[in-house]
Amino acid sequence: MKHMLAFAGLAWASQALLPPPEGGALLGVRLYVDPQHPARRLAEEWRARRPREAALLAKIAEQPQAIWLGDWVPDVAREVERIVRDAARQGAWPVLVAYNIPGRDCSQYSAGGADGADAYRQWIRAFARGLRAGPAIVVLEPDALAGLDCLAPPAREERIRLLRVAVEVLSAAGARVYVDAGHPRWHTAEEMASRLERVGVRRAAGFALNVSNFVSNRENVAYGERIAMRLGGNVHFVIDTSRNGLATADGQWCNPRGQSLGTNPTTRTGHPWVDAYLWIKRPGESDGSCNGGPRAGVWWTEYALELARNQTRDIALGVVPPIALR
Repeated sequence: MKHMLAFAGLAWASQALLPPPEGGALLGVRLYVDPQHPARRLAEEWRARRPREAALLAKIAEQPQAIWLGDWVPDVAREVERIVRDAARQGAWPVLVAYNIPGRDCSQYSAGGADGADAYRQWIRAFARGLRAGPAIVVLEPDALAGLDCLAPPAREERIRLLRVAVEVLSAAGARVYVDAGHPRWHTAEEMASRLERVGVRRAAGFALNVSNFVSNRENVAYGERIAMRLGGNVHFVIDTSRNGLATADGQWCNPRGQSLGTNPTTRTGHPWVDAYLWIKRPGESDGSCNGGPRAGVWWTEYALELARNQTRDIALGVVPPIALR
């Protein structure tokens, strides 16, 4: 045992001499900027008469952000292909969110989804057809895995099966799939690792944390490390940093006021397991008809301006070093 400990100590010491990692598996990937973002159009409209507000909106419009696809998209294969081809013209990868699981959002503000398991399988296959046009990152079904508990036991098992199919089909189409795993204040790392194992996370690129939430980078990195360690280590993840710059929401998730844009999207995370900081939630889109906001997904200029106004340069450039790995 003493020899083993000595060897481990030497290995750790030798690693400490290496330069810190610049990032994970996506390092060097350019992320797609949506030219049709509502903040871009409004910033251009306001540039002459409201220059300060236009500059704030430009802070949002100029950053790569995810595009969400669900039951509101009439032809998901065609739309995915359009986005992927447009991204390829930028030399970039789009971030797409597959958001159509049956019973979506447990009947809350974003309720909806496919009309049954067969319809969902067909939808996922159509989504995958669009991915043939080029590389893409797919965040799979926000809240679906963390929110299992709102379902009856048979429905939970069906959802696990559907997520497993989605991981297999989308990964086979060439996408880097990150299964949504909630956030650090929802489930223990042990519980979330178990759920991720059941949906076949090892066939995916990894998992996603903090989607549409407000928990700090540091807390998410620590939580992601604990999940990864329980999955055997070296399991990668991405973090939604779109609105967690201040991380003072104190458990509120539906349009909490006084928040800030977080770290700008980047694959240069400084952590070997964190593949990217992403803006998965599009800043300025409402969480739902709460705290003065419009219905879920609707653009809300007032909220967008508040988020942009509160983002300092230090927040925009923030990088969190490995915690358990230091």
